[in-house]
Amino acid sequence: MKTIKKCFKIIKKLFFAILIFLITYSASAFLLSKITINSDAENQSKDVSIYIKTNGVHTDIIVPVKNEIKNWSSQIKFENTKSKDTTATYLAFGWGDKGFYLDTPEWSDLKASTAFNAAFGLSDSAMHTTFYKAIKENKNCIKITISKENYKKLVANIEDTFQFDSSQNPLFIEATTYGNDDSFYEAKGNYSLFHTCNSWANETLKSSNQKAAFWTVIDSGIFCHYQ
Repeated sequence: MKTIKKCFKIIKKLFFAILIFLITYSASAFLLSKITINSDAENQSKDVSIYIKTNGVHTDIIVPVKNEIKNWSSQIKFENTKSKDTTATYLAFGWGDKGFYLDTPEWSDLKASTAFNAAFGLSDSAMHTTFYKAIKENKNCIKITISKENYKKLVANIEDTFQFDSSQNPLFIEATTYGNDDSFYEAKGNYSLFHTCNSWANETLKSSNQKAAFWTVIDSGIFCHYQ
């Protein structure tokens, strides 16, 4: 009986510890996401149009494939996509957990091990890129026009997320579960409950002097500053 009582006490303490953690985590994620960083971002020159796009869960940052500052197609090769279509004018970047990207094409394919590793930063990360011929603005895809200097900062931040080979080319990952204009590359960092795909997008915007949340793990934490 003593052993059973001791087990129940441990389970009870564990339950309350998890409950307190979830409440604290949720409250922090909500409150900190409402704090605006770079609230004066609109007072800059309007030189380069970029976009932030969400699928309801995950935020991508979309930039021109090529302009006077950066030609992304020299590193993110058209030939690494199924379509190999060279007429695209925009390129989306989304950082995230490698297991989620490559092993979970549908939510029904999600494994407990993948979710656990992602939550606690135990797996590698990848950069998901998608070429677009045109971008349609709506509530889930918002246009931001930024200065050349800030676009250079955004480019540098995105580039710094990739892993490169000895020739300074991003390390390409073979993947067959996505669309015709998608490709994947090895990335730096680890996904976790505290650093998600949306955290990466938020930090990238923040580093280029654009409006962003103080900290967010969800897409709405970014988009609420652009309503």
